[in-house]
Amino acid sequence: MDTPQPAPQLRFGVNYTPRRGWFHAWHDFDPGLAREDLAQIAALGLDHVRVFHLWPLLQPNRTVVRPAAVDQLVRLVDLAAECGLDVMVDGVQGHLSSFDFYPEWTRSWHHRNVFTDPEAIEAQAVLLRTLGRALSGHPGLLGLQLGNELNNLVEHNPVSVAEVGHYLDTLLAAARDGLGADSGLVTHSAYDAAWYGDDHPFTPQASARKGDLTTVHPWVFSADCARRYGPRSPQVRRLAEYGTELAAAYATDPVRPVWVQETGAPEPHIPAADAPGFARATLRNAAGCARLWGVTWWCSHDVDRSLADFPELEYTLGLFDSTGRPKPIAEALSETVAELRATAAPPAPRSTALVLDCTPSTRSVSGPGGAFFDAWMRLREEGVRPAVVLARQAQDAAHLTARGITELIEEKGADLARAPGR
Repeated sequence: MDTPQPAPQLRFGVNYTPRRGWFHAWHDFDPGLAREDLAQIAALGLDHVRVFHLWPLLQPNRTVVRPAAVDQLVRLVDLAAECGLDVMVDGVQGHLSSFDFYPEWTRSWHHRNVFTDPEAIEAQAVLLRTLGRALSGHPGLLGLQLGNELNNLVEHNPVSVAEVGHYLDTLLAAARDGLGADSGLVTHSAYDAAWYGDDHPFTPQASARKGDLTTVHPWVFSADCARRYGPRSPQVRRLAEYGTELAAAYATDPVRPVWVQETGAPEPHIPAADAPGFARATLRNAAGCARLWGVTWWCSHDVDRSLADFPELEYTLGLFDSTGRPKPIAEALSETVAELRATAAPPAPRSTALVLDCTPSTRSVSGPGGAFFDAWMRLREEGVRPAVVLARQAQDAAHLTARGITELIEEKGADLARAPGR
């Protein structure tokens, strides 16, 4: 009999937002200022950062990737390593904090659909290959992600489910080609419409089956979760836990890891006084998921109010304020991370699963306000630790066995019907 192996240690990090100038700092990148920010992050006991360059600065022309901009990104990765931080690099930005950044060759009378135009797709593939080759072998590199929440660009770039599949497959292959076979993770990310949005072209299946692991961004403002249930509600404090279990249901690999890659405490959805408690509960609850890879908080530093036109919630999401002072949420996060690292026992698999029966057009039942979401939360508050299983897999004995599921519960309106696992 094989000796059971210990579970990998959970990773805890933060999405890095430069304190001075936000991501506009890339226009006049200052390694000294970046190192100050990264040292502050490391001092909290976090082990990694996720970093973002801007697409127009990296690739101002379809056939030009600027070496100087690539060198800036490599320098940031090396600075993080000097501070003891591993790094995940996002490639195509794309979308950041409500702003979309497109190179001019995709806009106006040059407009190209970034998801469907063959030359636009190839240009992004060239960018990712270039970044991968520049970053490969650098200490502390976690990997390369296609970009941040690329599905936020759908409104101005209509795309079908099949076209999304081709786009993701092409760019994931390019990123892997750039990094090499054994040089870190290759992933992609989507905001919550991929999981909860009826007929959204980025699907749960794409998120849970393409790339090396599944990333989820369980934001409390999605589907008005915090306003619907209240900022201290179980529904809010267990949202990352729920998102992890929902993502696991769509995977074909029963042990595929899930990364809570973005979660945070946006005001006024989470009042500042409630933010430390929210952070503690979110991390502790998510850590009860056997498939969790780690949690990466959004974000490191507040946006300075000298910068105009951000949605109000974007100004106060940092663990540090815009002068670099740690906020109460930073202390709460740091203490909770240390507490969780000191816990030796990994969480047990969830033997009870709630059956999710939905179509692409009824995906919203699994989001906040949906009947399935409410049933899962009700079970959780009753002391059950429910996994999620798709209806079409509920009769698959091999699938259930691989996930350790022995009991199924079906959601039928206000009623829950229990049955043994098949």
